[in-house]
Order: sequence, then C-alpha cells, then structure tokens
Amino acid sequence: MTMKRYENQIPTDMSMGPKKIFSLLRDTLFLRSKLKPQANVDVVAFRLSSEPVASDVARVTWFGHSAFLLEIEGKRLLFDPMLGARVPWAGARRYSKTLPIRAEDFPELDAIILSHDHYDHLDVSSIRKLKDKARRFIVPSGVGRHLVKCGVAPDKISEHRWYEEPAIDGITLACLPARHFSGRGLFNRNCTLWCSWAIVGRETRVYFSGDSGYGPHFKEIGETYGPFNLTMLECGQYDERWLIHMKPEETVQAHLDLRGGLLIRSLGSVHACFSLMD
Repeated sequence: MTMKRYENQIPTDMSMGPKKIFSLLRDTLFLRSKLKPQANVDVVAFRLSSEPVASDVARVTWFGHSAFLLEIEGKRLLFDPMLGARVPWAGARRYSKTLPIRAEDFPELDAIILSHDHYDHLDVSSIRKLKDKARRFIVPSGVGRHLVKCGVAPDKISEHRWYEEPAIDGITLACLPARHFSGRGLFNRNCTLWCSWAIVGRETRVYFSGDSGYGPHFKEIGETYGPFNLTMLECGQYDERWLIHMKPEETVQAHLDLRGGLLIRSLGSVHACFSLMD
C-alpha cells in the first residue's frame, strides 16, 4: 500500500547530499561551543492562576522555543508544549537547569494544539503529563496517532487539514499552511501534516507560525485572517542551507505580511507574559 505524503505549497528543497551533510557535521563538531551560552540561563519560577482570565482579556505566556499558553475570552489554549529536559531523549539539552513551570503544575486546559510531529514540538513526556488536564487535542492530519500512543483518549483528538476551522465556544482555530516538513523517524517523512494556526476571537487575533520557512502563505493568511494583535513567529533556527526555517529578516517580513501588531520571535529557553489588551 502506498503511504500518503504531504507537500509544501511551493517547491522546497530538503535534499541532503554529501556536501551538505559534511558541512552540517563539520559545524556540529567544531562550532557547537560557539553556538550556545557559556553559562546556564537563569529561570524564575512561575505559577499560573487557577482562574482563567476574564472574557474581555487576552494574555499570552511564552515558555521558550514554540511553547506558549494563550488565554483568550475565558479559554486556555496551550501550543506545542515541549517541557522536557532535552530534545529528544538523547538530543540537545535546555540552556536552563530548571523550567519556569512543570507540566504537572498546569491548570485545566481547554485544548492543547500542535503544529507538527517533530520531537521539539510534540514531546512525549510533556503530553503524558498534560493529557488529563486538556479537554481537547487539536492537531494537523495524521498526528493523532502519536497522541494515542501517549495515552490520550482518541475521542479527545481532532485532526485537521489546511483551511479547516475548528472552533472552541466561538473562538476559531484556523489550520493554515506552513513551509516545513514532518516525521519522527527515518522512513516516515511527510506522512503527517504540518501547519500554522490563526486564533480568531471576538476581540483578539493571534497567529502562530509553528516551524516554517518564508513563503507567500504569510501574505495570504494576513489578507484573509489579519490584522493580528500578536504574531508568534519562528526565528533562531535559520541556516543558509535550509528553506524550512526563517532568517531574522524573513521573520520580520512575515510579520509585516501578516499585518501583525506585536511580534514574539520563538527562540531560546525563557518565559515571558504579555497582556494583549494593554
């Protein structure tokens, strides 16, 4: 049986020939010490209120990388909760020894929303600790089976293709294109979908890029769903050899294309809290 594979909207070269592989290995071996902080990053403990924000308030708490909590119109939505110690179990460690908040300390969540199935976005240890705290899991097509393996009840999971618009009590969650890829092993690349998300409430609009290289989808999304009060855009994993992440100037251009207000660039291992109604 032929396995279903997903594609980007525009041509995206992800080939890894001998020259590219050699250059990446060289940089990993000889530049690693120059590409990370010389000391651990200090983290201040953080506690979320057990009470959701008021229905006329929106607030975002960013936990580093692509993990953030959006509190909007009385709902709590947690995105890409990578709260583990390293990515994956034998991969890179965090730059901080501790987390601002542990997965088990989160209050009840209305939904956990994922952008794709890579290990730094779908973290098994985090999902297992959060699975009973979330009422729903909203994910791109094919990703649900990973969650079932983590112990998430199938009836709590909804999978979506690009341009589908699931909703939570009047808040629209539009599953939208991104320029990336998927897969958690050597033989399942692009067998699940990757996406970005537009979150559209009565008063507030937020955009989350997930992982994405620059492309025309940002302008299309800005014209259809913008302007956005906040854009959460990837930056910091860029490389001239990749088309699947954005360089800093591309992140800024994407923000302009989206007609965004406040921009938070997703990188690092810190946390910050912003009120979108100030």
